[in-house]
Amino acid sequence: MPRAGLTPASVAQAGAAVADEVGLASLSMGLLAERLGVRAPALYKHVANQADLFHRIAVLAANELADVLRDAIQGRAGREALTAGTQAMRTYVKEHPGRYAAGNAAEFTGEDDPLIAATNRVVGSWAAMLHGYQIDPRQEVHALRMLRSLLHGFALLEVGGGFRFDTEVDDSFVWMVDFLDRGLQSLSDHPPSGSVG
Repeated sequence: MPRAGLTPASVAQAGAAVADEVGLASLSMGLLAERLGVRAPALYKHVANQADLFHRIAVLAANELADVLRDAIQGRAGREALTAGTQAMRTYVKEHPGRYAAGNAAEFTGEDDPLIAATNRVVGSWAAMLHGYQIDPRQEVHALRMLRSLLHGFALLEVGGGFRFDTEVDDSFVWMVDFLDRGLQSLSDHPPSGSVG
């Protein structure tokens, strides 16, 4: 019989918390069972294996990030939405590095994988951040990839202690967002070369 109080969702939530604390690479079924006060075999009544646990954490992380981004940019547009959304993502990664890592490592398991819908919600929030810039729809995918690359790279470097210069990291983040804002504004006035026109 599954232990009272444990469910697949609660096991994933506990696993996410441990991953944030010790790092995704250090999360094991044994460690999670210890934290939950059960023996490791009890967890297999709720998750199939460690890969399943990591996948469930990835779904949880993607939905949480989508919620955070949605709430941050609601009612905002243009530079205001960009600033709020980018800062919200940066904060989320700093506060939840383990579960964020799970989200980036996960792969889709099939057409009915809940990770697909969760990931689409995140992408939808990024697209909403860019909506006020009136980017040509043919260029939007490039803008989304740029935005994700910059935010992902900056957040991971910050979490990993990769910024070693004396300059305040916050100042660099503001500089990056300002650079993004000016570049995105220029797209509506001067479409990149190669645009179909």
